[in-house]
Amino acid sequence: MNFTAKDIALLSDTEFFAAKATLSPKIRRLLEQIHESFQRELTAHRLLAPDDFDPGACQFVKGEHLEDFPYQYLDYPRFFTRDVKFSFRSLVWWGHYMVFALIVEGGHLRRYKENLINRFPSVADRDIRLCLSHSPWEWKQGPGYTLEITRGRSSEVAAVLAHRPFFKLARFVPFSDPAIRSGESHHLAHQTLLAVLPVITE
Repeated sequence: MNFTAKDIALLSDTEFFAAKATLSPKIRRLLEQIHESFQRELTAHRLLAPDDFDPGACQFVKGEHLEDFPYQYLDYPRFFTRDVKFSFRSLVWWGHYMVFALIVEGGHLRRYKENLINRFPSVADRDIRLCLSHSPWEWKQGPGYTLEITRGRSSEVAAVLAHRPFFKLARFVPFSDPAIRSGESHHLAHQTLLAVLPVITE
């Protein structure tokens, strides 16, 4: 096995992993901050949640291989079974961006679809995208992957939703966003939650 000059440089790098070890706890603290703000917010709303939903359930996850890149995320609120999903994921994906996403499947899905269309002006034009993949675990954005929800697209969104067994609404935030640089990432998550709440409330 021959190593290239780039391989040798990476193997010899004494700074990257030390920096990564310092940054990961900062990301965890951000996710904890989001969790705390969501807990306060959700007490003021009547969620259209699945049977057996536990409003206190949450999960913090850290991994290394989301398409070969490290990631950390929070699922809160969180409810997953084989056929029913009701969760909001706050994902930090190294090398890509932050994603704040509502994922719903089964259960009250018909009501969620109706709420999105009937309350469309409350969700539209708030930098929210409907994800088009056939998997709720696809995190790419752009043409073919996402459809921006704007006021003029209610019919198009309704057509996309019509026969889907799940849907995901997401906001993708580049790391260059001023709110991230100024330490206000948790506010972006909160804004996204407020934007999608009309879909999942009574």
